[in-house]
Amino acid sequence: MTTRVLLVDDQALVRTGFRMILADEDGIEVVGEAANGLEAVDAAVRLLPDVVVMDIRMPVMDGVEATRRLVGTRVDAETGRAWPRVLVLTTFDTDEHVVEALRAGASGFLLKDVTPADFVAAIRVVASGEALIAPSVTRRLLEQFVQGAPAADPNRDRLVDQLTEREREVLELLAEGLSNREIADRLVLAEPTVKTHVSHLLLKLDLRDRAQLVVLAYESGIVRPGARGRADPAPGAP
Repeated sequence: MTTRVLLVDDQALVRTGFRMILADEDGIEVVGEAANGLEAVDAAVRLLPDVVVMDIRMPVMDGVEATRRLVGTRVDAETGRAWPRVLVLTTFDTDEHVVEALRAGASGFLLKDVTPADFVAAIRVVASGEALIAPSVTRRLLEQFVQGAPAADPNRDRLVDQLTEREREVLELLAEGLSNREIADRLVLAEPTVKTHVSHLLLKLDLRDRAQLVVLAYESGIVRPGARGRADPAPGAP
């Protein structure tokens, strides 16, 4: 099955470079390009890409707002999977807009100086329905921009309160960047059991993928900036 890709960047040279990287890749087809977020939204409606490679900083409409408008705009009737998936691009790994893009529903992010092999691999990972999270970079970003006590969000807190102890353990380890296999080893579980827990987390928290789970883990206080391991319960919490 061919993965349809839309390239979005305000620099034509960047788009050309990415198109050349993907030109000879089996199972990947570049179906279009856009120079800003507004063009991207229009192109996605017309071209129905599976993956949108989205620059963050662009004129007219930035990549965060474009991501917010694009994610989950259509659902595959057979699999129930929401499309398109968005892979955001940034020049700096300290770009606070990356966190906003993840909140908006992006499935991961890459630096623009990514190697061709890693760029291709990232598109395949996102197209498969997984999130692309570089644990060290993502953790550093979240710790930088999610500081102090978690902001009040009654709806989020209500959903988090519904999690079982095991689901909270899985969420904590996922936020630390562990894979399903690593989580299974840490908790002495079968890998399919971990996958089931992750699916339950997405359903209970009304999120689309692991990237948003990681953001929520920090914003809810389940994982605290600078800490390794679960946050201490709030006073009076069970």
